Amino acid sequence: MNALDIRTVDVVQYVTPLREGGSMPAIVKANDGFLYVLKFRGAGQGKKALIAEFIGGELARAIGLKVPEVVFMNLDDSFSKTEPDEEIQDLLKFSVGLNLGLHFLSGAITIDPLVTKIDGLIASKVVLLDSLISNIDRTPKNPNLLFWNKELWIIDNGASFYFHHNWPTWENHLIRTFPLIKDHVLLAQATQLPAAAKSIELTLDDAIINSIIESIPEDWLLSDVDTMSPDAIRIAYKRFLTTKLSMIEVLAKEAQDAR
Repeated sequence: MNALDIRTVDVVQYVTPLREGGSMPAIVKANDGFLYVLKFRGAGQGKKALIAEFIGGELARAIGLKVPEVVFMNLDDSFSKTEPDEEIQDLLKFSVGLNLGLHFLSGAITIDPLVTKIDGLIASKVVLLDSLISNIDRTPKNPNLLFWNKELWIIDNGASFYFHHNWPTWENHLIRTFPLIKDHVLLAQATQLPAAAKSIELTLDDAIINSIIESIPEDWLLSDVDTMSPDAIRIAYKRFLTTKLSMIEVLAKEAQDAR
């Protein structure tokens, strides 16, 4: 079972905070010379938001959507010692270790769903992806979609898989549909839901799902509060995704009815 080829880089410069994000990510420079949006393990939802961001992004990439390159980012303790802002200082201090970075798309703009016209198949794939991963945070108020080089780019999947914040009840979520899809920012433009469902079904096989889940850093699966082992958690994510995938036509109909 092959894990994905995800690069690991070191943060060498903290450039600027992105205060519009609830978890206050930052633009940082890495030792490869590129700028990244750094998602911190010490932010509100902790490592689980990084896991959701990672799985959601790599699933989006697998079904042919545009996603900035994802990297694992090492952050050492030197940055918190030189940061004057106390809030940022704490965030840096609690985030020492392995974090998640997304390649910074310079000049990208957040889409305006009333103005930005999206291809019907692409919009349908985004809607169904978010239904599969229970992403509650892709609404007109907070699209979490960028337009860059005349193409749609998927970012910010950290609010997905919300069942993982309470592992004892995770199996209750297995066969639930996703009624919140009615609030999706691209629902009106999702004109090819059946075709998108078929495409996703043909693309996402067990091997792809396994390779994504096996690529989650072990460290992110360790917790003081969760009693499940990292192996058991990986199995749960795989089972959740394969179960949702088996329901893709039901989810597509739910989205179609919501339209």
